[in-house]
Amino acid sequence: MSFQRRHIQILSAPSILGLRHSGVELLAQSLLQAGLAEQLNDQLPVIHVPTLNDRYNPKRDPVTQCLNPGTLREFSLQLGAAVDETVQRNRFVLVLGGDCSILLGILSALQPYGPNGLIFIDAHADFYSPETSVTGETADMDLALVTGHGPSILTDINGREPYIQEKNVIHIGQRDEEETILYGSPDIRETAIRRFPLQTIREQGMTAVTTQVLGQIDASPLKNYWIHFDMDVLSDELNPAVDYRLPGGLRFDEVEHLLRQLLLTGKITGMSITVFNPQLDEHGLIAAAITESLGRAFP
Repeated sequence: MSFQRRHIQILSAPSILGLRHSGVELLAQSLLQAGLAEQLNDQLPVIHVPTLNDRYNPKRDPVTQCLNPGTLREFSLQLGAAVDETVQRNRFVLVLGGDCSILLGILSALQPYGPNGLIFIDAHADFYSPETSVTGETADMDLALVTGHGPSILTDINGREPYIQEKNVIHIGQRDEEETILYGSPDIRETAIRRFPLQTIREQGMTAVTTQVLGQIDASPLKNYWIHFDMDVLSDELNPAVDYRLPGGLRFDEVEHLLRQLLLTGKITGMSITVFNPQLDEHGLIAAAITESLGRAFP
């Protein structure tokens, strides 16, 4: 069914179990207060998924070297159930995080409907292993985890490892290559993941890159794709309200063009939005700009 005929169901899931209590837990509240539902002409009541943030433990688990693996798995099951119910109602799923580890619950729930594709729009590779992560935050290893790299407590929820195959992932907007080399992250370039890093976008332009992405989607036998939109992919000048800042990034019009063309394919099951920190947006201007941009991006 085409995107235009599907109701948007917003799921508020502001978990920070894969990051820390920094303000990211206010993302959903901030965008909704800025009028996101109205921008998207969404009439359905927001579904609030319990986050379990009150059980956050800042110490790394000695077995997995990750933060909060057991609690994160429990949260992922709850989020996954909400995603599954929404998909069964044939609604477009819009999940407001939280940190990027919400992908575990989303993609593990969608795995039985697959194989699925993932459009991963992020400034970071998010491909650290627990051993190479400086913090143990699963928000910097979420793409590795959903493709089956990491401890089974997180990669094999409900016996569904991997939630998505590397060859079915398209990564757009990476600009942390130097950091990943410095800290010894597994190299995403050595995987089957298809990449359009920021440098490529700057060389070719977003219109040309979007055309290539659409060509790959059109040539693929996959019928369903998920979009993961990490707000740190935006230019640091436009959106400095993120926890791990990097110079450069995408403009709003570039992201809007990409998202709109993806949504018009009719193959997008839903989208997750993560890692915008309202506590670093003193006057709410960034939240308003993000909300208006999303309104322009959706058909």
